[in-house]
Amino acid sequence: MNRTDKNDEFSRLIGIMEKLRSENGCEWDKKQTRESLKPYAIEEAYEVAEAIENGDVEELKGELGDLLLQTVFHSQIARENGEFDIYEVLHILNEKLIRRHPHVFKDPEKYSYSYAQWEDIKASEKGKKKKSRIGKINSALPALSMARRIQENAAEVGFDWPDFSNVLAKVDEELDELKVELNNPVEIDEIKTEEEIGDLFFAITNLSRHLFIDPENALRKATKKFINRFVQVEKMVEEEGLVFEETSLEKLDEYWEKVKKNAVQAEQ
Repeated sequence: MNRTDKNDEFSRLIGIMEKLRSENGCEWDKKQTRESLKPYAIEEAYEVAEAIENGDVEELKGELGDLLLQTVFHSQIARENGEFDIYEVLHILNEKLIRRHPHVFKDPEKYSYSYAQWEDIKASEKGKKKKSRIGKINSALPALSMARRIQENAAEVGFDWPDFSNVLAKVDEELDELKVELNNPVEIDEIKTEEEIGDLFFAITNLSRHLFIDPENALRKATKKFINRFVQVEKMVEEEGLVFEETSLEKLDEYWEKVKKNAVQAEQ
């Protein structure tokens, strides 16, 4: 596909979106608002992440299209409101990329990439003084992703453990502090316990970062693995004519261990 054809495909997409929102368009598309579309933008972003995780290029191609649709959809709504259109979105993005990469588009000898420079440029764009070297906190991120991002920002300015062994020791320390709280002979303090669990999550996230593992993906994979094994346990219970809810925990654990053993053998 040549450049002209590629440009035509983008124009075609804009035209399709206009048609869907027109008087004779789709009833569902016409009634959508920014608020109603919010969940879909989040959902599509996660589906892109899952396609990457699955290593399926064809799936990724489709999911990226769905994510792009959200940008086009919101831009069409803005255009109808007389606010902006998709081409203004593209212009702002292009200018932002150039502005935030002076080491590429201005003077490579004068500028070099650094986290501090990136944050300074972002702050100046908003007419604000940078509040902290930690950067702007994106509260919309899932908790594990937010923790990883903040830890990366801190590491960029030198506030980081030298290697993962120190972080592993921190994980052990936080786990011990949680155990102390849970072993309180009088009464478990829910607020303090929540704080200790949060500290443990934060330390484990930091360990993941040092091992070049995305904690969000790691937890998603672990959850999927649990689901798959749970379903297999259900199947075993049914094959023996038992009712899951009436089966003892000891028996269920026996099935669980069989499923784990089968999974290990299948991987070998």
